[in-house]
Amino acid sequence: MTVSSMTGFARVDGAADGFGWTWELRSVNGKGLDVRLRLNGGFERLEAKVRDAVSKRFKRGNMGVTLNVTRSGDSNAYSVNRELLSELVQIAEEFDNTSSLSAGTIADLMNVRGVLEAYEPQQDEATRDANDAAVLASLNEAIDQMAAHRAEEGEKLDAMLRGHVDNIEATVTRAENCESARADAIKDRLKRQVEELMDAGKFDPERLHQEAAILATKADIREEIDRLKAHISAARDMLTKGGAIGRKLDFLCQEFNREANTLCSKANDIELTNCGMELKVIIDQLREQVQNVE
Repeated sequence: MTVSSMTGFARVDGAADGFGWTWELRSVNGKGLDVRLRLNGGFERLEAKVRDAVSKRFKRGNMGVTLNVTRSGDSNAYSVNRELLSELVQIAEEFDNTSSLSAGTIADLMNVRGVLEAYEPQQDEATRDANDAAVLASLNEAIDQMAAHRAEEGEKLDAMLRGHVDNIEATVTRAENCESARADAIKDRLKRQVEELMDAGKFDPERLHQEAAILATKADIREEIDRLKAHISAARDMLTKGGAIGRKLDFLCQEFNREANTLCSKANDIELTNCGMELKVIIDQLREQVQNVE
């Protein structure tokens, strides 16, 4: 499986006896899967099947699904509720006579819910089922097209994500090789500090030894380096497996950031501090791109 983006578009046209239709699918980033449907031409009855078909293929993304239906040679595809329209016209005329504001035109009133209604021409059950099957078949084509588009965008994302992980690894290697991060360098620095304190006054040697051990532990960044390396390996494994990994990668970015913060807090020279700050910048760039991953 490959990395899939949450951004995509699909459009598929279809036709059957006496009518045609167009499916349009648009997808953008989302925390979960949010499917919004707009089905006209009397096909609202397919809503449950459409949702089911979409949810089987996609796990995340805000997706709009639109079905536009046109009927050839059918001038009575819409019916007018003349009684309701007449009442609205009467009310509008009353407002025209009593207010300086315009009450609107007939075209405005036609947009009132219930005035203009689409209706489905009478069909026998077999014809309706055949039409439903044809419309749903083209929906599957649109879903395939959407999946292909999201996969294409995912290839671009994969390259960027791997680039950020490579940069994280290079920066971690730099931090690991910093002179101040070496165990012997930490030991020498603490030894000098202890000697300076001993020269400055009287201290309990045993207590001083304990404090020095605590400071040495705090200055040692080997655990942070090891965890960062483990996170790098985990990120690459996820990218190789692909699929719906967006949430896992987002959590991993939080773990990356936690270790980078600790590294900065332990830094005792400018070189190590710079490595920690660079790590935070790269991790932010990684996390920004992760928000696009399904």
